[in-house]
Amino acid sequence: MLRAHLTASVALIVIARTALADGDPDLGKRQFAQCMACHTVEDGGPNKVGPNLHDIFGRKAGTLPGFSYSDALKNSGIVWDEAKIDEWIKKPAALVPGTKMAFFGVANDQARANIIAYLKQATK
Repeated sequence: MLRAHLTASVALIVIARTALADGDPDLGKRQFAQCMACHTVEDGGPNKVGPNLHDIFGRKAGTLPGFSYSDALKNSGIVWDEAKIDEWIKKPAALVPGTKMAFFGVANDQARANIIAYLKQATK
């Protein structure tokens, strides 16, 4: 029983990682449109209600100079990678209780994979 549960868990992890790897950046750009009300992605882009996301991958959460983050995010210890960004986009308040980000999240796994694929291109 335990072996079957572990095998199923590993399979879900592989599927999730494959979905992230298979994101469509063109679709992701369109799906990111809802995020553009609060975020910019270009180098030197301004902070809005949310921080500029340029160079987000590998950045420690809550550290972009010039943006006022919640204490919860600053103290989260998160370093943004695909997996953490996926968790964040899915439901920010679940990943970091007390965050100031007033966004319910994106429930669709493929949409999140697409957004992440877009961010990987647009923010470097």
